Amino acid sequence: MHPYSAGTTNDQARRRFGLDRIIKLSSNENPLGSSPKAMAAIASLSDAHLYANDDHTELRERLAAPFGLRVENTILGHGSNDILLMFFLAFVDAGDEVVMGDPTFSLFPANARLVGANAVRVPLRDGVHDLDAMLAAVGPKTKAVVVCDPNNPTSTCVDPDAFARFAAALPERVLLFIDQAYREYMPARSVEGTDYVKSRPGTLVTRTMSKLYGLASMRFGYGFAAAEMIELMQRVRVPFNVSRPAALAAGGALEDDAFRRRTIAMNDEGKAFLEAAFARLGLSMYACAANFVTVRVPVAAETAYDDLMRGGIIVRSGDKLGLPQYLRITIGTPEQNDALVAALETLLPVWRERTPVPA
Repeated sequence: MHPYSAGTTNDQARRRFGLDRIIKLSSNENPLGSSPKAMAAIASLSDAHLYANDDHTELRERLAAPFGLRVENTILGHGSNDILLMFFLAFVDAGDEVVMGDPTFSLFPANARLVGANAVRVPLRDGVHDLDAMLAAVGPKTKAVVVCDPNNPTSTCVDPDAFARFAAALPERVLLFIDQAYREYMPARSVEGTDYVKSRPGTLVTRTMSKLYGLASMRFGYGFAAAEMIELMQRVRVPFNVSRPAALAAGGALEDDAFRRRTIAMNDEGKAFLEAAFARLGLSMYACAANFVTVRVPVAAETAYDDLMRGGIIVRSGDKLGLPQYLRITIGTPEQNDALVAALETLLPVWRERTPVPA
Protein backbone atom coordinates (compact mmCIF):
# COMPACT_ATOMS: atom_id res chain seq x y z
CA MET A 1 0.00 0.00 0.00
CA HIS A 2 1.01 3.61 -0.50
CA PRO A 3 0.02 6.71 1.51
CA TYR A 4 -2.86 8.78 0.15
CA SER A 5 -1.54 11.35 -2.33
CA ALA A 6 -3.25 14.72 -1.97
CA GLY A 7 -3.11 17.56 -4.47
CA THR A 8 -0.24 20.03 -4.55
CA THR A 9 -0.46 22.67 -1.82
CA ASN A 10 0.32 26.36 -2.20
CA ASP A 11 3.45 25.99 -0.07
CA GLN A 12 4.73 23.12 -2.21
CA ALA A 13 4.21 25.17 -5.37
CA ARG A 14 5.99 28.18 -3.85
CA ARG A 15 8.97 26.09 -2.84
CA ARG A 16 9.22 24.37 -6.21
CA PHE A 17 8.86 27.38 -8.50
CA GLY A 18 9.33 30.39 -6.24
CA LEU A 19 5.84 31.67 -6.99
CA ASP A 20 4.25 34.71 -5.38
CA ARG A 21 0.76 34.48 -6.92
CA ILE A 22 -0.93 31.10 -6.85
CA ILE A 23 -4.38 29.98 -7.99
CA LYS A 24 -5.16 26.59 -6.43
CA LEU A 25 -7.58 24.57 -8.53
CA SER A 26 -6.44 21.09 -7.55
CA SER A 27 -8.49 19.91 -4.57
CA ASN A 28 -12.14 20.78 -5.38
CA GLU A 29 -12.37 23.27 -2.53
CA ASN A 30 -14.96 26.05 -2.40
CA PRO A 31 -13.35 29.12 -4.01
CA LEU A 32 -15.68 31.38 -1.99
CA GLY A 33 -14.13 30.15 1.26
CA SER A 34 -16.20 28.87 4.18
CA SER A 35 -19.81 29.41 5.20
CA PRO A 36 -19.86 32.61 7.31
CA LYS A 37 -22.40 31.06 9.67
CA ALA A 38 -20.15 28.04 10.12
CA MET A 39 -17.21 30.28 10.99
CA ALA A 40 -19.33 32.28 13.43
CA ALA A 41 -20.37 29.05 15.15
CA ILE A 42 -16.73 28.01 15.57
CA ALA A 43 -15.91 31.41 17.05
CA SER A 44 -18.55 30.82 19.74
CA LEU A 45 -16.61 27.86 21.18
CA SER A 46 -15.70 28.55 24.79
CA ASP A 47 -15.23 25.12 26.38
CA ALA A 48 -12.69 23.34 24.20
CA HIS A 49 -11.25 21.68 27.31
CA LEU A 50 -14.36 19.47 27.56
CA TYR A 51 -15.07 16.37 25.50
CA ALA A 52 -17.90 16.79 23.04
CA ASN A 53 -21.10 14.79 23.36
CA ASP A 54 -20.02 11.82 21.26
CA ASP A 55 -23.58 11.05 20.16
CA HIS A 56 -24.24 14.43 18.44
CA THR A 57 -27.92 13.48 18.56
CA GLU A 58 -29.39 16.88 17.70
CA LEU A 59 -27.04 17.39 14.77
CA ARG A 60 -27.75 13.92 13.40
CA GLU A 61 -31.48 14.61 13.62
CA ARG A 62 -31.05 17.87 11.70
CA LEU A 63 -29.08 16.14 8.98
CA ALA A 64 -31.56 13.28 8.61
CA ALA A 65 -34.86 15.16 8.75
CA PRO A 66 -34.82 16.71 5.24
CA PHE A 67 -34.59 13.22 3.75
CA GLY A 68 -37.33 11.65 5.85
CA LEU A 69 -34.78 9.74 7.92
CA ARG A 70 -34.14 9.53 11.65
CA VAL A 71 -31.20 9.87 14.01
CA GLU A 72 -30.72 6.10 14.11
CA ASN A 73 -30.21 6.18 10.32
CA THR A 74 -27.34 8.67 10.60
CA ILE A 75 -23.65 8.40 11.40
CA LEU A 76 -20.99 11.12 11.54
CA GLY A 77 -17.36 10.93 10.54
CA HIS A 78 -14.04 12.72 10.47
CA GLY A 79 -14.84 13.47 6.84
CA SER A 80 -16.78 11.01 4.71
CA ASN A 81 -13.52 9.02 4.28
CA ASP A 82 -13.88 8.03 7.94
CA ILE A 83 -17.31 6.56 7.25
CA LEU A 84 -15.95 4.69 4.26
CA LEU A 85 -13.37 3.06 6.52
CA MET A 86 -16.06 2.15 9.08
CA PHE A 87 -18.04 0.48 6.29
CA PHE A 88 -15.10 -1.70 5.28
CA LEU A 89 -14.15 -2.55 8.87
CA ALA A 90 -17.71 -3.49 9.82
CA PHE A 91 -18.82 -5.44 6.75
CA VAL A 92 -15.98 -6.49 4.43
CA ASP A 93 -13.84 -9.53 5.26
CA ALA A 94 -10.59 -10.89 3.87
CA GLY A 95 -11.27 -12.69 0.61
CA ASP A 96 -14.46 -10.78 -0.15
CA GLU A 97 -14.82 -8.90 -3.42
CA VAL A 98 -15.85 -5.26 -3.77
CA VAL A 99 -16.97 -4.11 -7.22
CA MET A 100 -16.14 -0.52 -8.20
CA GLY A 101 -15.54 1.68 -11.22
CA ASP A 102 -12.10 2.38 -12.65
CA PRO A 103 -10.87 5.00 -12.24
CA THR A 104 -12.72 6.18 -9.17
CA PHE A 105 -11.84 7.57 -5.75
CA SER A 106 -8.54 6.01 -4.71
CA LEU A 107 -9.58 5.18 -1.15
CA PHE A 108 -12.11 2.59 -2.37
CA PRO A 109 -9.48 0.09 -3.55
CA ALA A 110 -7.14 1.17 -0.74
CA ASN A 111 -9.69 0.24 1.93
CA ALA A 112 -10.38 -3.05 0.20
CA ARG A 113 -6.66 -3.88 0.41
CA LEU A 114 -6.57 -2.78 4.03
CA VAL A 115 -9.07 -5.46 5.08
CA GLY A 116 -7.69 -8.11 2.74
CA ALA A 117 -10.54 -7.91 0.23
CA ASN A 118 -10.20 -7.86 -3.55
CA ALA A 119 -11.13 -4.75 -5.52
CA VAL A 120 -12.90 -5.78 -8.73
CA ARG A 121 -12.34 -2.79 -11.01
CA VAL A 122 -14.76 -2.24 -13.88
CA PRO A 123 -13.60 0.28 -16.51
CA LEU A 124 -15.72 3.37 -16.95
CA ARG A 125 -17.52 3.92 -20.23
CA ASP A 126 -16.92 7.45 -21.56
CA GLY A 127 -16.02 8.52 -18.04
CA VAL A 128 -19.25 7.16 -16.51
CA HIS A 129 -19.80 4.08 -14.35
CA ASP A 130 -20.72 1.16 -16.60
CA LEU A 131 -23.55 -0.15 -14.46
CA ASP A 132 -24.32 -3.14 -16.70
CA ALA A 133 -20.70 -4.27 -16.58
CA MET A 134 -20.55 -3.70 -12.82
CA LEU A 135 -23.66 -5.83 -12.36
CA ALA A 136 -22.10 -8.55 -14.51
CA ALA A 137 -19.00 -8.44 -12.29
CA VAL A 138 -21.01 -9.36 -9.20
CA GLY A 139 -20.23 -12.94 -8.19
CA PRO A 140 -20.58 -15.30 -5.25
CA LYS A 141 -17.73 -13.57 -3.36
CA THR A 142 -19.06 -10.04 -3.85
CA LYS A 143 -19.76 -8.38 -0.50
CA ALA A 144 -20.35 -4.82 -1.76
CA VAL A 145 -20.62 -2.57 -4.79
CA VAL A 146 -19.33 1.01 -4.58
CA VAL A 147 -20.69 3.78 -6.81
CA CYS A 148 -19.17 7.27 -6.64
CA ASP A 149 -21.83 9.64 -7.99
CA PRO A 150 -20.69 12.14 -9.18
CA ASN A 151 -17.54 10.18 -9.85
CA ASN A 152 -14.18 11.46 -8.74
CA PRO A 153 -12.03 12.00 -10.85
CA THR A 154 -14.29 12.31 -13.94
CA SER A 155 -17.09 14.53 -12.50
CA THR A 156 -19.72 12.44 -14.29
CA CYS A 157 -22.99 11.13 -12.87
CA VAL A 158 -25.03 8.08 -13.78
CA ASP A 159 -28.48 8.14 -15.35
CA PRO A 160 -31.07 7.84 -12.55
CA ASP A 161 -33.26 5.39 -14.48
CA ALA A 162 -30.28 3.18 -15.24
CA PHE A 163 -29.24 3.32 -11.61
CA ALA A 164 -32.73 2.32 -10.44
CA ARG A 165 -32.58 -0.78 -12.65
CA PHE A 166 -29.05 -1.51 -11.42
CA ALA A 167 -30.00 -1.26 -7.74
CA ALA A 168 -33.09 -3.42 -8.25
CA ALA A 169 -31.03 -6.13 -9.97
CA LEU A 170 -28.33 -6.31 -7.28
CA PRO A 171 -28.69 -9.41 -5.08
CA GLU A 172 -30.10 -8.52 -1.67
CA ARG A 173 -27.03 -9.97 0.05
CA VAL A 174 -24.76 -7.40 -1.70
CA LEU A 175 -24.25 -4.11 0.12
CA LEU A 176 -24.49 -0.90 -1.91
CA PHE A 177 -22.24 2.05 -1.02
CA ILE A 178 -23.09 5.35 -2.75
CA ASP A 179 -20.53 8.12 -2.31
CA GLN A 180 -22.21 11.48 -2.97
CA ALA A 181 -19.60 13.96 -1.75
CA TYR A 182 -20.61 16.33 -4.58
CA ARG A 183 -24.36 15.72 -4.43
CA GLU A 184 -25.33 19.39 -4.07
CA TYR A 185 -23.76 20.27 -7.44
CA MET A 186 -25.61 17.59 -9.44
CA PRO A 187 -28.30 18.41 -12.01
CA ALA A 188 -31.94 18.36 -10.95
CA ARG A 189 -32.53 14.97 -12.55
CA SER A 190 -29.98 12.73 -10.87
CA VAL A 191 -29.66 9.95 -8.32
CA GLU A 192 -30.72 10.81 -4.77
CA GLY A 193 -28.89 8.25 -2.66
CA THR A 194 -31.14 8.57 0.37
CA ASP A 195 -34.08 7.22 -1.68
CA TYR A 196 -32.25 3.88 -1.79
CA VAL A 197 -31.52 3.97 1.93
CA LYS A 198 -35.30 3.97 2.42
CA SER A 199 -36.16 1.46 -0.31
CA ARG A 200 -33.23 -0.98 -0.43
CA PRO A 201 -31.87 -2.64 2.73
CA GLY A 202 -28.10 -2.79 2.80
CA THR A 203 -27.51 0.64 1.28
CA LEU A 204 -25.20 3.33 2.69
CA VAL A 205 -24.89 6.84 1.24
CA THR A 206 -22.26 9.35 2.34
CA ARG A 207 -22.05 13.14 2.13
CA THR A 208 -19.55 15.78 3.22
CA MET A 209 -19.36 19.43 4.19
CA SER A 210 -15.88 19.81 2.71
CA LYS A 211 -17.09 20.92 -0.70
CA LEU A 212 -20.25 23.02 -0.83
CA TYR A 213 -19.88 24.55 2.64
CA GLY A 214 -16.13 25.11 2.44
CA LEU A 215 -15.25 23.12 5.57
CA ALA A 216 -12.53 20.88 4.13
CA SER A 217 -10.10 21.43 7.00
CA MET A 218 -12.83 20.85 9.61
CA ARG A 219 -13.25 17.22 8.44
CA PHE A 220 -16.97 16.61 8.75
CA GLY A 221 -18.80 13.90 6.86
CA TYR A 222 -22.03 12.02 7.43
CA GLY A 223 -23.77 8.90 6.20
CA PHE A 224 -27.26 7.42 6.05
CA ALA A 225 -28.24 3.75 6.21
CA ALA A 226 -30.67 1.37 7.86
CA ALA A 227 -30.51 1.51 11.65
CA GLU A 228 -29.04 -2.00 11.79
CA MET A 229 -26.14 -1.00 9.54
CA ILE A 230 -25.51 2.20 11.50
CA GLU A 231 -25.43 0.28 14.79
CA LEU A 232 -22.79 -2.10 13.46
CA MET A 233 -20.69 0.75 12.08
CA GLN A 234 -20.89 2.55 15.44
CA ARG A 235 -19.08 -0.45 16.95
CA VAL A 236 -15.94 0.23 14.86
CA ARG A 237 -16.12 4.04 14.97
CA VAL A 238 -13.24 5.75 16.74
CA PRO A 239 -14.64 7.51 19.84
CA PHE A 240 -14.91 11.30 19.52
CA ASN A 241 -14.10 11.10 15.81
CA VAL A 242 -15.95 14.38 15.20
CA SER A 243 -14.40 17.34 17.01
CA ARG A 244 -16.46 19.98 18.78
CA PRO A 245 -15.37 22.73 16.34
CA ALA A 246 -16.34 20.53 13.39
CA ALA A 247 -19.78 19.80 14.85
CA LEU A 248 -20.37 23.49 15.58
CA ALA A 249 -19.30 24.43 12.05
CA ALA A 250 -21.61 21.84 10.55
CA GLY A 251 -24.55 23.12 12.58
CA GLY A 252 -23.88 26.68 11.47
CA ALA A 253 -23.48 25.65 7.84
CA LEU A 254 -26.90 23.97 7.84
CA GLU A 255 -28.42 27.39 8.54
CA ASP A 256 -26.51 29.17 5.77
CA ASP A 257 -28.88 28.95 2.80
CA ALA A 258 -27.50 32.18 1.33
CA PHE A 259 -23.97 30.80 1.12
CA ARG A 260 -25.28 27.55 -0.32
CA ARG A 261 -27.22 29.34 -3.08
CA ARG A 262 -24.31 31.64 -3.87
CA THR A 263 -21.89 28.74 -4.16
CA ILE A 264 -24.13 26.73 -6.48
CA ALA A 265 -24.89 29.75 -8.67
CA MET A 266 -21.22 30.62 -9.06
CA ASN A 267 -20.35 26.99 -9.80
CA ASP A 268 -23.05 26.76 -12.48
CA GLU A 269 -21.80 29.95 -14.12
CA GLY A 270 -18.19 28.79 -13.97
CA LYS A 271 -19.05 25.41 -15.42
CA ALA A 272 -20.84 27.01 -18.37
CA PHE A 273 -17.92 29.39 -18.93
CA LEU A 274 -15.32 26.62 -18.92
CA GLU A 275 -17.40 24.33 -21.14
CA ALA A 276 -17.65 27.10 -23.74
CA ALA A 277 -13.98 28.03 -23.42
CA PHE A 278 -12.79 24.43 -23.79
CA ALA A 279 -14.98 23.96 -26.86
CA ARG A 280 -13.50 27.11 -28.39
CA LEU A 281 -10.00 25.88 -27.64
CA GLY A 282 -10.66 22.45 -29.12
CA LEU A 283 -10.44 20.61 -25.79
CA SER A 284 -12.83 17.83 -24.83
CA MET A 285 -14.11 17.30 -21.30
CA TYR A 286 -16.36 14.86 -19.52
CA ALA A 287 -19.90 15.97 -18.73
CA CYS A 288 -19.62 17.87 -15.44
CA ALA A 289 -21.90 17.15 -12.48
CA ALA A 290 -19.68 18.45 -9.67
CA ASN A 291 -17.50 21.45 -8.80
CA PHE A 292 -14.62 20.35 -11.00
CA VAL A 293 -14.04 19.59 -14.66
CA THR A 294 -11.96 16.82 -16.20
CA VAL A 295 -10.44 17.87 -19.52
CA ARG A 296 -8.24 16.11 -22.07
CA VAL A 297 -5.02 17.90 -23.07
CA PRO A 298 -2.79 17.29 -26.12
CA VAL A 299 0.30 16.43 -24.04
CA ALA A 300 1.11 14.16 -21.13
CA ALA A 301 -0.84 15.17 -18.04
CA GLU A 302 2.31 15.72 -15.96
CA THR A 303 3.68 18.07 -18.63
CA ALA A 304 0.49 20.13 -18.64
CA TYR A 305 0.39 20.13 -14.85
CA ASP A 306 4.00 21.38 -14.60
CA ASP A 307 3.55 24.04 -17.25
CA LEU A 308 0.42 25.43 -15.59
CA MET A 309 2.06 25.41 -12.17
CA ARG A 310 5.03 27.36 -13.48
CA GLY A 311 2.48 30.03 -14.33
CA GLY A 312 1.00 29.94 -10.83
CA ILE A 313 -2.02 27.69 -11.47
CA ILE A 314 -2.22 24.40 -9.58
CA VAL A 315 -4.40 21.67 -11.10
CA ARG A 316 -4.45 17.89 -10.62
CA SER A 317 -2.61 15.63 -13.01
CA GLY A 318 -4.65 12.72 -14.32
CA ASP A 319 -1.52 10.57 -14.20
CA LYS A 320 -2.01 10.35 -10.43
CA LEU A 321 -5.72 9.57 -10.78
CA GLY A 322 -5.77 6.84 -13.41
CA LEU A 323 -6.56 9.29 -16.22
CA PRO A 324 -3.42 9.85 -18.30
CA GLN A 325 -3.61 12.88 -20.61
CA TYR A 326 -6.37 14.46 -18.50
CA LEU A 327 -6.37 17.29 -15.98
CA ARG A 328 -8.84 17.57 -13.12
CA ILE A 329 -9.53 21.25 -12.47
CA THR A 330 -11.65 22.85 -9.74
CA ILE A 331 -14.20 25.38 -10.99
CA GLY A 332 -13.00 28.66 -9.49
CA THR A 333 -14.17 32.23 -9.20
CA PRO A 334 -14.69 34.17 -12.46
CA GLU A 335 -11.24 35.71 -12.06
CA GLN A 336 -9.62 32.33 -11.47
CA ASN A 337 -11.41 30.77 -14.43
CA ASP A 338 -10.32 33.67 -16.66
CA ALA A 339 -6.71 33.17 -15.58
CA LEU A 340 -6.90 29.44 -16.30
CA VAL A 341 -8.28 29.98 -19.80
CA ALA A 342 -5.69 32.67 -20.54
CA ALA A 343 -2.92 30.28 -19.49
CA LEU A 344 -4.32 27.51 -21.69
CA GLU A 345 -4.54 29.90 -24.65
CA THR A 346 -0.81 30.55 -24.25
CA LEU A 347 0.24 26.96 -23.66
CA LEU A 348 -1.91 25.07 -26.16
CA PRO A 349 0.02 26.16 -29.28
CA VAL A 350 3.24 25.04 -27.57
CA TRP A 351 1.73 21.73 -26.50
CA ARG A 352 0.36 21.03 -29.96
CA GLU A 353 3.76 21.57 -31.56
CA ARG A 354 5.25 18.80 -29.44
CA THR A 355 5.17 15.14 -30.38
CA PRO A 356 1.54 14.08 -29.92
CA VAL A 357 0.76 11.62 -27.18
CA PRO A 358 -0.99 8.53 -28.63
CA ALA A 359 -4.73 8.68 -27.97
